[in-house]
Amino acid sequence: MGSAKNKSNTSRQARIEEMRRAERARERRNRILTIAASTVVVAGLVVGGVVLIRSQSDDGAEAVDSKTTGKFVTGEDGVRTWEGKLGRTHVAKSVKYPSEPPVGGDHNQVWMNCNGDVYTKELKNEHAVHSLEHGAVWVTYTSKASKSDIEKLTAKVKQTPYTLMSPDEKQKDPIMLTAWGHQRTVTGADDPNVAKFFETYVQGKQTPEPGAACTGGLSE
Repeated sequence: MGSAKNKSNTSRQARIEEMRRAERARERRNRILTIAASTVVVAGLVVGGVVLIRSQSDDGAEAVDSKTTGKFVTGEDGVRTWEGKLGRTHVAKSVKYPSEPPVGGDHNQVWMNCNGDVYTKELKNEHAVHSLEHGAVWVTYTSKASKSDIEKLTAKVKQTPYTLMSPDEKQKDPIMLTAWGHQRTVTGADDPNVAKFFETYVQGKQTPEPGAACTGGLSE
């Protein structure tokens, strides 16, 4: 009897151990499948994100119109104000603007970061215009601007939220300041009109979307 009982216990323990091994094997397979599935999902999100950013920045074969009508009217203070319509639709292609730099119009759905951001390369207008819509002032300059002026303006922009700065060789004057619907030329960084423009138009009354983010967009 004792021998039969021992054999029964041994057999039962063997079955239990076998079941435990099978359960551990299933757990290992499930972990592997879960990791594999997570990897696929993450890869898909990364690829999708890249495709989305590329589609958002896609110039396309043909530029679209900015849906801007009207003209500039220059005030006594030297600020040129756009009188007319400025489109505000998000588009995925490049946009034809009537001025350089543009003061508004249809634009890309992704803005350039404008929390005192200074860029060393020319920006795509479609992204910078979105920053203007958020109430940013955009400082642009050509190679004719002095090194001293560029350094001083860089320091000012870095200290001022809702501003950004970049070179723009297509503009007609060495240094220009732009806000949504407003623009002016300044003689240099020490021109008192620089401070006046910042005070008036950084998150000024002209802002279509006051308080909208100037971070979380594109950076150089």
